[in-house]
Amino acid sequence: MTLTESSRGELISEEYRDALATLSQGSVDRHFDPYLDIDWDSPELALDPNDVRWVLSPNVDPLGATQWYRDQPLDKQIAIGKWRTANVIKVGAAFESILIRGMMQYIMKLPNGSPEFRYCLHEMTEECNHIQMFQELVNRIGVDVPGMRPMFRALSPLIGVAGGYAYAILFIGILGGEEPIDHYQKAVIREGESMPPMVLRTMEIHIAEEARHISFAGDFLTAHVGRMGKFNRGACSVAFPIAMRWLANEIMAPPRSFGPEFGIPREVIEQAFWKSEHSKRILSGYFGDMRRLADDLGLMNPVAKQLWKRLGVDGPKSRYRSEPERSARHVA
Repeated sequence: MTLTESSRGELISEEYRDALATLSQGSVDRHFDPYLDIDWDSPELALDPNDVRWVLSPNVDPLGATQWYRDQPLDKQIAIGKWRTANVIKVGAAFESILIRGMMQYIMKLPNGSPEFRYCLHEMTEECNHIQMFQELVNRIGVDVPGMRPMFRALSPLIGVAGGYAYAILFIGILGGEEPIDHYQKAVIREGESMPPMVLRTMEIHIAEEARHISFAGDFLTAHVGRMGKFNRGACSVAFPIAMRWLANEIMAPPRSFGPEFGIPREVIEQAFWKSEHSKRILSGYFGDMRRLADDLGLMNPVAKQLWKRLGVDGPKSRYRSEPERSARHVA
């Protein structure tokens, strides 16, 4: 690997520099604006509060796979599905805000001429658009969802600031939040017209731009982890599965208020997130790409492997980027 220096001494490989240039140009050539690329008032995208497509898919959503949910009357399935969809979107917007805070802390320490500085700003611009897009969608769904859990909301400003200094952990956390959302949205798209068209349109835009963001996070870790000492690499190996498990739960599992809101028994929530065999397969399926990345980075040491297993995020590595998790598509 050939390393070159920026104008103030930042070491960066030519391969990484080229990757950043490609990603930055991609953001210039193809980007989305939520108020130009979505016709929110189009009749074709109009949201019907009683649309049966709000019903949760048993293949994609762990609550949708439970017998309790499938036994509910259709109007209640629709109401639960609509609330749950809106809340995941709201949490996704909040996660983007944490990403922006951490990334902004990081780039303000970079030297002049840093290609990371430019691409990170492209990404943050896109994430701001995603927050606008997600909030507009939540507003139009018309369900007053809380979004993040209270503790996650309270910690979010500190997480963002701390991430600017522990930058490798920040980018591991970015992947821990982006991967479950990306995996879930792709699974919905693969099912066809299983969501109202306005929801699908926002997912299409998000998936397209998240491909760049996820690619950058992987390239960033490849460039930086390889130059770390033994202690820091060990810390990253432990942080990797912890971040995946924690953030998957924060983003994909509902807040405590959800159960009482719809009279869902506590044991149903517990089985759905993440105690049933089917829900365990869904959780594990979020991270096939991340297991491959951790292995490629040399972070799958014996201690880390045990953590991945104990936290329920172990499993086979993806053979290629975004390989569908077929094993999760069988309702238990």
